[in-house]
Amino acid sequence: MWWVLAVVAVAALLTAYLGWTAHRVERVHVRAQSAERALDAHLMRRAAAAAVVAEHGDHVELYAAARLALDAAPGDRESAENDLTRQLNAVTLTETDPAGRTLTATSRRVILARQVHTDTVRDALTARRRPLVRALRLARRYPRPQYFDIEDPALPTTVVPAPTAPPVPLETV
Repeated sequence: MWWVLAVVAVAALLTAYLGWTAHRVERVHVRAQSAERALDAHLMRRAAAAAVVAEHGDHVELYAAARLALDAAPGDRESAENDLTRQLNAVTLTETDPAGRTLTATSRRVILARQVHTDTVRDALTARRRPLVRALRLARRYPRPQYFDIEDPALPTTVVPAPTAPPVPLETV
């Protein structure tokens, strides 16, 4: 009689562990998909901000790269974003330009979103490589997450204009 209880207890523990593992695989894949969507949104915002800066500064190459990044197909997206990054590295912005400040802020967000995306993809691939997950094919419902391999976007260089304070008369000094 005791061996029946032991078998039931082991089966219950094994079922609980398998359920926990399946739920973990699902959560990590959902997080990877969310990070991919967030990275895509930040890249689109950066390309739009770059297009605005290019229009204000009359940078034809930057505008073309921004339009290509906005209109790129999923297979060509990495090369378009790399081209946009190279064009952004050649642009000098002024601190007083609101479009330049927006571009700098979106570039910072792209850097952070790419780090988060890389970390979640690494976690999802690690979960997929576990022997139990592979043996029971627990990750078969989810597409294999892919790294988004782009150059780290450097923040655009900014030029701080010299302060334009009115001249102070010598008598007041």
